[in-house]
Amino acid sequence: MINDSTRVPLGENKDYINASYIKITNSGEEYFYIATQGPLPDTTDDFWQMVLENNSNVIVMITREIEDGITKCHRYWPISNKKPLELKNCQIFLENYQILQYFIIRILQVVRKSTGTSHFVKQLQFTNWPDHGTPASVDGFIKYVRFVRKSHLTGPIIVHCSAGVGRTGVFLCVDVVFCAIEKNFSFNIRNIVAQMREQRYGMIQTKEQYYFCYKTVLEVLQKLVTFH
Repeated sequence: MINDSTRVPLGENKDYINASYIKITNSGEEYFYIATQGPLPDTTDDFWQMVLENNSNVIVMITREIEDGITKCHRYWPISNKKPLELKNCQIFLENYQILQYFIIRILQVVRKSTGTSHFVKQLQFTNWPDHGTPASVDGFIKYVRFVRKSHLTGPIIVHCSAGVGRTGVFLCVDVVFCAIEKNFSFNIRNIVAQMREQRYGMIQTKEQYYFCYKTVLEVLQKLVTFH
């Protein structure tokens, strides 16, 4: 799954984490992401180190913690705003949260223990992806992708599902296409997916996920035509 030339190195020793830098070029514009596996209990410290080292202010989470009775992702944020999550090198505080119809917004403050400096992160968890297949309605996903783009300020957008390839790949593809549509640029979904797969193996895992990319984009284009 990990291509060594695009893997995200951690710290001075360039330690390993299951994460890849993804750069997608479309119509002369470049888009930067980190696609990563959902944190595990023993990789949560590494995950937050990666967030800090890359100065990312947005985390995209496209999974629930448990689906179909199977743990998909370890909870790497505090559940309450009264008690921080204590990690080896930092503390994570839940500053605020809002539960919307399709996704949850969490504002997290990451405090480095060594320096006491703070870094604020917006974690956006899409909660409407079913255990199997793809969302029945594309509307919620469209709103979600647009909200993520609006929230992005610094560093690569960090995106994860469980393995960091299937739903993660769908998000990256749709985000790039939405940016192109907004600027009236041309785009080629097949080419975007090919670029992703060169940098992280297995991006967009199923035929249904691939189809969902087209379905979502078509919905946006149809709305534009109706609007005009």
